[in-house]
Amino acid sequence: MMRPVDEKESFAMEVETIVDSSVSSVKRYPPEMPHNGPLSSVAYSWILWRILKRLSKSIKVVIFGTKINILLPFGPLSIVLHFLTENHGLVFFFSLIGITPLAERLGYATEQLAAYTGQTVGGLLNATFGNATEMIIAIYALKNGMIRVVQQSLLGSILSNMLLVLGCAFFAGGVVHSKKDQIFNKAGAVVNSGLLLMAVMGLMFPAVLHFTHSEVQYGKSEVALSRFSSCVMLIAYASYLVFQLKSHRNLYHPIEDEEGLNEADLDQDEPPELSQWEAISWLAILTLWISILSEYLVDAIEGASDALNLPMAFISVILLPIVGNAAEHASAIMFAMKNKLDITLGVAIGSSTQISMFVIPFSVVVGWLMKQQMDLNFQLFETATLFITVLVVAFMLQDGTANYFKGLMLILCYFIVAASFYFHTDPEEKDD
Repeated sequence: MMRPVDEKESFAMEVETIVDSSVSSVKRYPPEMPHNGPLSSVAYSWILWRILKRLSKSIKVVIFGTKINILLPFGPLSIVLHFLTENHGLVFFFSLIGITPLAERLGYATEQLAAYTGQTVGGLLNATFGNATEMIIAIYALKNGMIRVVQQSLLGSILSNMLLVLGCAFFAGGVVHSKKDQIFNKAGAVVNSGLLLMAVMGLMFPAVLHFTHSEVQYGKSEVALSRFSSCVMLIAYASYLVFQLKSHRNLYHPIEDEEGLNEADLDQDEPPELSQWEAISWLAILTLWISILSEYLVDAIEGASDALNLPMAFISVILLPIVGNAAEHASAIMFAMKNKLDITLGVAIGSSTQISMFVIPFSVVVGWLMKQQMDLNFQLFETATLFITVLVVAFMLQDGTANYFKGLMLILCYFIVAASFYFHTDPEEKDD
């Protein structure tokens, strides 16, 4: 009769030893853990305690880890205002503010997950989730048949990244490091500039085809050309990922002095704050919440245009991209101030490349599946604005140096673009 009891006690002692070794940072059981009880009670209590501890730490890091999250309550408030009032201006404004911290946290969760996946998969994750906010807003706008909002908001994201985000980063970095010009790898910048010019070509030909009235089938040829060009652009972007992440990785090695290299190594040695599954869970939660708020945001755009007395073009090109680029804006400036301009260019110019060569063609394909006439004809005014912007930025990047004056010029160029869209209206709207 004593043998089974001895085996049971011995087995329980072994389990307790394993539990003690796995929680090396805890020298004794927490008060709520019944360590003298049956084996099942010990195990379940320990698992529950670990889950609650990890959950509280995860919430503290993601929700309370940054000051921008004080804007989170604006999201639920926008939903409440949607049902209680008919003030579309307030609903739009509150939704816009509520999405901003979510976009920043989405970028943070992506970076945490990329630490576990390696460089190649991490690059794909950044390409997918880095512009997730723009993609979600675009899909909801497409669902509502608001094709011009999709076109102008995606165009605005490109303009914002290339002029405002890059300009602020160059300016801030130039002020901090005012004694000499900052340098970056211009070989990678030239490749991105080439892709952006290819995107301009993809947008230009449908517009030229339409406005020269040289279509074989009026209203159909430009859509067919846009869909073909979008598939080609997606192939080009996939090839670019292979080029950047696998075949020519050495082309994208950062140019840094010895001190900067040591700082980079220290940053890379920092362990991620979230586990792999925590990062995946937060990505799912944040994407779902952004999707919900985006629906209310898109529904309120037209009413907000009337209530705020602002042109739809200004809201779509200037205001909406500020939300999607919140994470890029903060991180680009931070890296520039740390003299890591290659990362800054990867954030600002890389994001513009992703939108122009992936998100815009992807939106055309999604519209095709939704039976929406989404095309690459962004109208002459928008296409010309993008073309001139790409040329200006390409000239700024050609010598591989940056300073505060270049940043100031890019910011002032963005102010000119913003003023242009404030006074711009679509020809169709004017005819009405």
